[in-house]
Amino acid sequence: MDYEKEYGRIMSEQVEIALATCVDGEPNVRIVNFCYKENMNGIIYFSTFGDNQKVEEFAKNASVAFTTIPNEGNAHVRVKNGTVRKSNKTIYDLREEFIKRIPDYAMTIEQAGEYLIVYEIEFHTIDVTIDFENIGSMTI
Repeated sequence: MDYEKEYGRIMSEQVEIALATCVDGEPNVRIVNFCYKENMNGIIYFSTFGDNQKVEEFAKNASVAFTTIPNEGNAHVRVKNGTVRKSNKTIYDLREEFIKRIPDYAMTIEQAGEYLIVYEIEFHTIDVTIDFENIGSMTI
């Protein structure tokens, strides 16, 4: 099984992650849209409003975990040791990538773009699950 190829396919097809944080022993998970650029292996982007609870959690603990959410089937990518930080990129820098993945995001950017903050998650070790028999890990 070519897990690197499957990783790229999954990251290109799936548009949501379940993003987990933990502060003071209190875990929290939420679903967010994400942007993945093929030439930026090991980094995904997402946007949020600055007054969101997750922003406060990132300031207290930058360690995060996530899993992509399959649209169908079981194929997904899981990261256990990611690091989140505010990105140098703006939503306008990533506008085309977000809209290509999530066409309705154009309206969000148009209506609230000036209030959105882009964060990025950097990761190096990935678990790739294709189905119940094909599960592998890789490092990028």
